[in-house]
Amino acid sequence: MSKIRSLRASAAAAVLSALLLVVAGCAAAPEPAPSGGGGYTVTHAMGETRLPARPSRVVVLDSPHLDALVALGIVPVGASESSVGAGFPPYLADRLTGTRPTGAINDPDLEAVASLRPDLIIGSATRHTPLHAQLARIAPTVFSVGSGTDWTEQARVTAAAVQRTGEMEELLEGWRLRAEQVGREVGAPGRTASIVRFQPESFRLYGPRSFSGSVLTAMGFELGDRAWNEYSMLQVGPEMASEIDGDVVFFTDRAGDPSAGARGAVSRLWGTAAAVRAGRVHEVEDETWMVGIGVLGADRIVDDVRQRLAPGPPS
Repeated sequence: MSKIRSLRASAAAAVLSALLLVVAGCAAAPEPAPSGGGGYTVTHAMGETRLPARPSRVVVLDSPHLDALVALGIVPVGASESSVGAGFPPYLADRLTGTRPTGAINDPDLEAVASLRPDLIIGSATRHTPLHAQLARIAPTVFSVGSGTDWTEQARVTAAAVQRTGEMEELLEGWRLRAEQVGREVGAPGRTASIVRFQPESFRLYGPRSFSGSVLTAMGFELGDRAWNEYSMLQVGPEMASEIDGDVVFFTDRAGDPSAGARGAVSRLWGTAAAVRAGRVHEVEDETWMVGIGVLGADRIVDDVRQRLAPGPPS
């Protein structure tokens, strides 16, 4: 079987609004309903899927589902990477030594998936809708609606698929309470923040519905009112450096060269920004803030914020 081509974002976006209507009433992802023969049925973005028993060989095709499984103490037999050869997020890698790569999250390798003989496949409608029929022929398949935005939905769908809804709700509630507590410790309520991802020729600002943005919002920060796109992002050029206007700034730069690309251009323009003058600009890990989407990744972001704004041992 040849490798499936990468999904275009425009095609995925076209189906997203319809899928949101399908699952709008299921945000809490109730415990899967028992079905005849000892199995159970999971309601998800593509309808309903029956599993004959709790799965033991799970393949996940997107980052939020990987984080959720590991948070529940489940090691998948296969998982997709952010790009082929990129490896799994560093904060999860030591728990995934037996997990096989299954292509990229935007371009799953269906041969690799099938070779692992999974009894459950978990993906996202945003990325994988065109592959649903092929995946379902390999194993029972469950899809969340999104990927990254509303990451708690992806966590809940993942938990429902493996009959661990109660445990996930406890994890999410524990994280929410800790985020609020640490937010108060660092004085987040009433302060603004900017989240920036530098790229070669431009940069992205991340809004309150993005993964990292939702974490800072839960802590009490405000991310500003902008014309965020459907993914709660804003892509702008270096000449728009004034848009980075938070009281505190967190940024990632995978290139790692502070004088090159958009980061270099912005650095020459934002010297008068209040956060820069006050030394409140902090570089953070891209793999955690942008790729490691889920309750474990969110907890790492809370740790990062606490370490940078209120030095001391994590709470």
